[in-house]
Parts: sequence; structure tokens; C-alpha cells
Amino acid sequence: MNYRHGFHAGNFADVFKHALLVRLLIYLRRKETPFRVIDTHAGEGAYDLFADEAQRTGEWLGGVGRLADLSDASAEVRALLAPYLDCLGPLGGAGRPAYYPGSPAIAQKLLRSQDRAIFCELRPDAFAALRRRFARDTRIRSIQIDGYMGLGAYAPPKERRGLILIDPPFEREDEFDAAFDAFTRAYAKWSSGVYALWHPSKSDHDVRRFYDRLRRSGIRRILRLSLGVGGDGPGLRMCGMVVVNPPFVFELEAKTMLAYIAERLAQGEGAGYEVAWLVGE
Repeated sequence: MNYRHGFHAGNFADVFKHALLVRLLIYLRRKETPFRVIDTHAGEGAYDLFADEAQRTGEWLGGVGRLADLSDASAEVRALLAPYLDCLGPLGGAGRPAYYPGSPAIAQKLLRSQDRAIFCELRPDAFAALRRRFARDTRIRSIQIDGYMGLGAYAPPKERRGLILIDPPFEREDEFDAAFDAFTRAYAKWSSGVYALWHPSKSDHDVRRFYDRLRRSGIRRILRLSLGVGGDGPGLRMCGMVVVNPPFVFELEAKTMLAYIAERLAQGEGAGYEVAWLVGE
């Protein structure tokens, strides 16, 4: 496994994934009772956009770099994106924050004193950075473990409220199968949790097969979302997320945000978004 997210931090897929993640966490904060976040593939936690990896690819320029000026956005869109942008901190030259927060840093920002998080990461160098970053936060446990094993070990959380983010690097040929199996095992133990499963959309066959397995799983309330930037350049052009047990406001919020994000981040013909129920009630 040699995936390094530093090359891709802040790209369109991160904007898509993290803007949606923030809305899910905002909803969980509406009740005073505590919740827990379990991140199965936490990575380093945050990424230096001035580092060589980010400089070499410049992928953030087509993602977070396009969000510095939202003057053309509606008041509703600005309000929905505001908590996500707050997690980024000040956007400097070309819309670049000094560090781009990964999902662990975003979760930390939105945890309250009564909430907790478990961040799983297997790769030794990434785990070392993750542990250093959150070592002083008593609400957070960083654990060096295979994320799928961690999901099996830590779900359900004792709070019985919370969110599980399954966001693997998709280097394994069987990654869709591994994610599906880990998710369904966790769901069998904890059917009331909110689950968010991110995936790249490189192969239509793999995505269709994954969605078909979800349809036939017997699990209800599965919302699928996607964002494509269009164009025909190298690299990833489309990604998706499946959210199980989404909050009742999430579908409309996602449509409102993604309509704007798809237009703002478009790189060519074919850009767009989709929000639709894979399986309803």
C-alpha cells in the first residue's frame, strides 16, 4: 500500500466528501446527547498544501482553490458551506489554506466536549502523523489497525449515536467488496448509525455492481450522491458517496450545495452531480 493523500488533498473529491461530511456532523450536534465518529481510513489527519506532494500535482487548485470567493453563491449555499469553510481556516493566495483538513481534523473541529472519535489508520508513517496530531485531545483515540477490522471492533459505539466514515484509498482490486462486507457486518450490529461510504467512480462496472449489492442487501434508506467535474484530463473525474440513514434534511441540503459545487468546480463538458435514493424507506 503506497497511497499518499498529500498528492490529492483539497481536490474536487475532498470538497465533495468533506462538505457533505460536515452537514452530517452538524445534524448530529443538534441533540445534546453525545455521539461518536469512527473513521476507518483516517490517513494523516491534515495535509500541508505547501508541501512537495501538493505542489507537484496542484489538484487543490481545481478543488478548494475555487472556493475562496463565494460572492456568486446564494445566501442558502453560503450558509450551508460556511461550517465547512470554517474548518479550512483562512483561504490565502489562490484560495489555498495553509493546511487542508482531512476528515479527522474536520471531525475534531465539530466534536463537542461530550462527543468522542476513533480514527483508524494502518500505514505506519500516516499513523505516526495522525497520533501526533491528536495526542492531546482526550476525546479522540487514534489506533493503528486495518480500518475494516476497526469497524468490526468498535461498532456499535457505546453512545449508540454517531457516524461511521468508510473512505479507503481504493488501491485493492477488491476494495468495493471489502467495503461492502465491512459495512454490512457493522450494520447488522448497529442499524441506527449514520454510515457514509465514499468511492471513486473510475469503473462503471464496479460502481454498478457495488450499488446492486447494496440494493439487494435488504438495508433501507440508502442515498447515493455523486459529483463529476467533466473534461477528459488525466486522473479522477468523478466520485460518489453512499449515505445510509441520512438525516431528513440532508437530501435537500446536498442538492443545494452540489448544484453550486458542480458548477464552480467544473473542468469541462460532462460536469454535474446527482442525488437520488438507491433504496428508500
